[in-house]
Amino acid sequence: MNVSPDRPSRFASNEALNRALSTRLRPGQASAWTASLAFAWRGVLKIKHIPEQLIDVTMTPILFTLMFTYLFGGALAGSPTEYLQFLLPGILVMTVLFSTVYSGVTINTDVTKGVSDRFRSLPVWSSAPLVGSVLADSVRYLMAALVGLSFGMLLGFRPEGGVIGVVAGLSLLLVFAFSLSWVFTTMGLWMKTPNAVMNLGFMAMFPLTFMSNVFVEPETMPGWLEWWVNVNPVSSLATAMRAFMHGTFNLGQVITVLLASAAFTGVFAPLTLYLYRNKV
Repeated sequence: MNVSPDRPSRFASNEALNRALSTRLRPGQASAWTASLAFAWRGVLKIKHIPEQLIDVTMTPILFTLMFTYLFGGALAGSPTEYLQFLLPGILVMTVLFSTVYSGVTINTDVTKGVSDRFRSLPVWSSAPLVGSVLADSVRYLMAALVGLSFGMLLGFRPEGGVIGVVAGLSLLLVFAFSLSWVFTTMGLWMKTPNAVMNLGFMAMFPLTFMSNVFVEPETMPGWLEWWVNVNPVSSLATAMRAFMHGTFNLGQVITVLLASAAFTGVFAPLTLYLYRNKV
């Protein structure tokens, strides 16, 4: 075919084609850990773009601390400030553990809206969106704990254990919350709607948190209730946090919390991953 010299050729030369195409090697597939961190960052960015979802994280610990400190402080400890020294670690436990229910709600929302189907088409580890979502929720737990602790210190809470005790207590709380979140992600994949996950999750959390030593010691309770409070892992967590924050160390309660965390993670994390891979 003849090409007029005053018209550019419709065919690019090999030299121009090579310049247009990248000669770099194609990057390898992301590892499971890298992909999970990428999806965790997605979860953190959701907080940035939808700040309303932080209302429960910021307001719940403040409201609980105000209500229970000034409602029960005078009757149970003689003064609200004195009661606050006992109450605040338990309030942190309660507010953070209630937040774990939203891990199941988030997963169920992604599944029911078809977002998970889009993620499954990506060339990454199939469970990375799930693991990343749980990791991102840990940021919410930390924010809830820090808000509650800051407000408690504003009201008069003084952790005698100092920075080290506070960090140790919060670290133990986050470990337990991370393990408990796998229970609710399993629930989120099993149930059909986000509202169902939230309702059942809160129903499960009420006996765990309110029937514990978060508010009072169990010695004055009926025998059957005292037995439940003593075997409740939430009570062990609250006791261990009080010990850390007030400058002591309760090895038995720490071991109990770590064993409970390992049990929750060992049972429900594989079950959640199985359900996500096979039923989504």
